[in-house]
Amino acid sequence: MPDFDFLQLQLADPEIAQVTAEYQAIGAAWDSATTSQQRREAFDRWDALRRRLETWEAVVHLHFQQDTRNADYRRRREYCDALRPQLTDLAVGMKRKLMACPHRGELEARFGSHLFELWKADLLAFDPAIQDDLVREATLEAEYTELLAAAKLSFQGGTYNHSEIVKFREHLDRDTRQAAERVRWGWYAAEAPRLDRIYDDLVKLRDGMARKLGFRDFIGMGYQRMKRVDYTQADVERFRAAVRDEVVPLGLELRRRQASELGLDRLKYWDEALFDAQGNPAPQGDHDWMIQRAQTMFKGLGGGMGEFFQLLVDAHLIDLKSREGKAGGGFCTSFPTYGFPFIYANFNGTKGDVEVFTHEMGHALQAYLSREQPVSDYLFPTYESCEIHSMGLEFLTWPWMDQFFGPDAERFRRIHLLQALLFLPYGVSVDHFQHLVYANPGATPQERHEMWREMERTYLPWREYGDLPHVSQGGFWQFQRHIYLSPFYYIDYTLAQTCALQLWSRAEKDRPATFAAFLALCRRGGEAPFQELAKSAGLVSPFEPNCLGDVVRQARITLGV
Repeated sequence: MPDFDFLQLQLADPEIAQVTAEYQAIGAAWDSATTSQQRREAFDRWDALRRRLETWEAVVHLHFQQDTRNADYRRRREYCDALRPQLTDLAVGMKRKLMACPHRGELEARFGSHLFELWKADLLAFDPAIQDDLVREATLEAEYTELLAAAKLSFQGGTYNHSEIVKFREHLDRDTRQAAERVRWGWYAAEAPRLDRIYDDLVKLRDGMARKLGFRDFIGMGYQRMKRVDYTQADVERFRAAVRDEVVPLGLELRRRQASELGLDRLKYWDEALFDAQGNPAPQGDHDWMIQRAQTMFKGLGGGMGEFFQLLVDAHLIDLKSREGKAGGGFCTSFPTYGFPFIYANFNGTKGDVEVFTHEMGHALQAYLSREQPVSDYLFPTYESCEIHSMGLEFLTWPWMDQFFGPDAERFRRIHLLQALLFLPYGVSVDHFQHLVYANPGATPQERHEMWREMERTYLPWREYGDLPHVSQGGFWQFQRHIYLSPFYYIDYTLAQTCALQLWSRAEKDRPATFAAFLALCRRGGEAPFQELAKSAGLVSPFEPNCLGDVVRQARITLGV
């Protein structure tokens, strides 16, 4: 294994003049090349430059997430955000040159045609005319991140951030659950004017960028940003309708049964996260104990997972503890120059720690296995494919859940499956909401809250907020970071969950073969579009008419519903 330690990694901030000069030299080398070998060398120089810049950006933004209060981290993030549109302009210029050159066939022979589909999306989603807008967008996104990270929520004599207070959602005492939710959503109610203003600014800014680029609205631009090259908005609408028709009725049954098992006449929002009258199973140890158990799990899983996880631990490529000033959420990033991923999360002592950890390990495994893809565009696939790796590994690690939950492991597996199914209606509601928002960019904040309430009536008809502040007025969506930071991302989770449930079903019958197909999928990285990658792993596309129905039927059998 290469010698690498993230804590020792120090990268100088690039200067635009220097990067521009490098681009000019590479472009000149390409233009003057007289042989395919010379063109290959010029292209590889460009790809190495892109990997270097992507690594720097990843490190800068990771440091800021790790401590949003650090003045130097904030300064570097602001510099990175200001520089990024200029770097994008240089990269798009090179892509435009390569797409139009007479030697394009050489690149297609080497990398395939998918590369050019990805580049086409990049060209459609960017123009120098929106550079200042992109900087402003990044500033607004950072404002949202800092606002949430700075929250201090007082409850029962303690002070919690947003990542920590949600553990009370699983508390056995119903009054405690409700009281914690009052504190949590009371914060959102107090910050509502600022949250509304940030999002209103983002929506109008994104709509303006889209119109500058010739789109009717931001929806078209957003799809190009997400590089959706093998399905359309109409496909997504049909999938959402299938979830509404086939999964929402199941969700109603599951929620009714949940209320019965908890001994409740009606399930309220503050009851939704508690699935068992005994209490949801929780990991039976702290952070360090979980790391030790994870080492045992990944060694048993095979496929080099044990050695890979040990590499992450030894190289300090994992940050899982929640702390003051640290941004919420969990994600995996990567450093292409070195070929290593980094896992970020916020443990809070609930079963979600195991879920988010295995989820991000799926991303990390894919990044590591596909690190030698010949072009940086293929290091990661588009996001809906990425999420197959993460959600898939959540299910493929089921046999080792005894390591974390002991005799409660089977209860964990049952709840995990329940939540995977119940997530689908929520996930499509987030997507549908964003389509409504960007189709009506002039809507008032109050009208947006009403749009969200309509989504809940359509996809989450069991939800009852009582008199909880903010959410009872349609403000739940403001908790969902993706809506602010990654528009149109969220449908990717539902598409991937549909695929991951297929992996779960197959693994119940033949776990070794399913895991082998999973590893092969990870190695492919992003060398093909979503539906082709899914098919190569033996998965049925979520856009196929009967796909969702088959998944739901298998889940009903397993759950006895």
